[in-house]
Amino acid sequence: MKKRVLLIDDEARVRTSLKMVLEPNYEILQAADAQEGLDTFRKEGPDLVLLDVVLPGTDGLAVLETLRSESRMTPVIMLTGTKSVKTAVDAMKLGAADYLSKPFDVEELRIVVDRALSSQALEREVKQLRAQVVQRYAFHNLIGKSQGMQEIYAKIEQVADSRTTVLITGESGTGKELVAKALHYNSGRRERPFIALNCAALPETLIESELFGHEKGSFTDATARRVGQFELANTGTLFLDEIGDLSAMTQAKLLRVLQEREFTRIGGVQSIKVDVRIVAATNRNLEDMVRKGQFREDLYYRINVISLFLPPLRERGEDIPLLAKHFLAKRVEEEKRPHIEFGKEALEVLTRYPWPGNVREMENIIEQAFIWSQNCPQITQEHLPTIMKSDSRSSSLRDDTLAGRMSLEKAVMEFEREIILDALKRTNYVQTHAANLLGISRRMLKYRMDTLGIGRPDSGNSQEPDPPVQE
Repeated sequence: MKKRVLLIDDEARVRTSLKMVLEPNYEILQAADAQEGLDTFRKEGPDLVLLDVVLPGTDGLAVLETLRSESRMTPVIMLTGTKSVKTAVDAMKLGAADYLSKPFDVEELRIVVDRALSSQALEREVKQLRAQVVQRYAFHNLIGKSQGMQEIYAKIEQVADSRTTVLITGESGTGKELVAKALHYNSGRRERPFIALNCAALPETLIESELFGHEKGSFTDATARRVGQFELANTGTLFLDEIGDLSAMTQAKLLRVLQEREFTRIGGVQSIKVDVRIVAATNRNLEDMVRKGQFREDLYYRINVISLFLPPLRERGEDIPLLAKHFLAKRVEEEKRPHIEFGKEALEVLTRYPWPGNVREMENIIEQAFIWSQNCPQITQEHLPTIMKSDSRSSSLRDDTLAGRMSLEKAVMEFEREIILDALKRTNYVQTHAANLLGISRRMLKYRMDTLGIGRPDSGNSQEPDPPVQE
C-alpha cells in the first residue's frame, strides 16, 4: 500500500510538478489553501505533508504549528520561494522535518521525502517497542502472590516515580534486575535510557573507564574517546549490579559522583554534570562488609536510601507454580507450539525443589523441560533433571519419617534404592561403572541390589556384560 503525501500550496503549477515527481511512488492528496489543507489532513490522515510557507489568508508557519499540535508523528516538509535563513530556522523550531526552496531539485525532493518517511517509520517502530517494554515491566505483570512479593510490589509502586536511590538485595537469581527495570519503566524516566552494569563482570583496570569514560590517549589502549555509562544513562537510570564487588578506589570515586552529580573522564579536565537515578544491587551483606572495612560506610548510606530485599524462591512456595506456568507460556508463545501444561507430579517436584539458583534457575529448567517434552501434551517429572527428583524424593521421605508415616529404617532403604537406581540408569546398568560412580565395590553394589530388590531390566539395556562376582 502506497504512502500518502498531502500537498498544500496555492500555486496549481507547483502542485502539478510535485505530483508528477512523487506520484509513481506515493498517493498524492492536494489542497490549495490552509483551511482546505487542514480539513484534508484531519479527514485523510496522510503520512507526510509538503507545506508552502506563503499561503493566502494564513501563514504556512501557523499551519505547521497546528499540524504538529494535532499529530507529532506526521513529518512536515516546508516549501518556499525564498531562501530566508530565519524562515528555515523558525520552521525547524516549530517541528518541520526538513526545508526545500523553490524551484526545487527533483532528486533532492525525492531524497528528502524518502528520508522523512523512513525516519517516521523508525520513530513509530521505536515508540511501539518502547511501549512493549513498558507494558512488560508494568506492575500487573510482576509474578508472585506471596506476601513477601506483594510487599515488594507495593514499595516499587511507591518509589518508582522519584529520583530516590534504591538498593536491592537478595541471593543470585532472585530477579534484582527485573525489579530495577520495573522501577525505571514505571517512572517519569521511562522514555530515557536504562543502563545496566555488572560491577563483578569487569576487571578493576576497566571498571573506572566503563563508569566514567576516558579521553583519547589517557592510557595505552585509549585510541579514541569513550563515553562512560554515567553519560549514557544521563536523564535515565543506571543499574549497578553487584555493587559490593567494587574496589575501595572505585567506591570513593562513585561516592563523589553521587554527592556532586558530576565527574571527569579518565585523562580529562572538564567536569561533566549528569542527572542519573542510581539503582544498586548486591547478593552480599553490605552491613557486614562495612563492619569489616570492606565497603565504605558513607557510600553504603548514600545508596541505601530505600532498601528492597527479594526473598529466595524456596521461601515463596506459593509463587513457584505461578512462575513455572509463566515461563512455560512464554516458551510456548515464542516457539508457536500447541498448548502444553504441567502434569500434577511434575508440579509437585517443582514445588518441593529448594531452588538454590532461584528464579533464574527455574527459567533455565523450564526451558530444558520444554525442549525435552517435544510432541507431548504435558511436562512430566521425566522431563525434569534427575537432581530435582532426587531432592524432591528426599524431602518427601524426610517429611514422612518426621510425621511418623514411615520408619527411619524404611526411609533410609528407600533413599538408598533411589540413589542406586539413578547410578544404574546413568551407567546404562553396567554395574562396574555404577559401583565406581557410587565409590563402592561391585560386590557391595550387587549385595545392596539384592537386599533392596533391584533387578536388571530387560536384557539389551546393558552396553557391556559385568564379570561374575568372585566369591
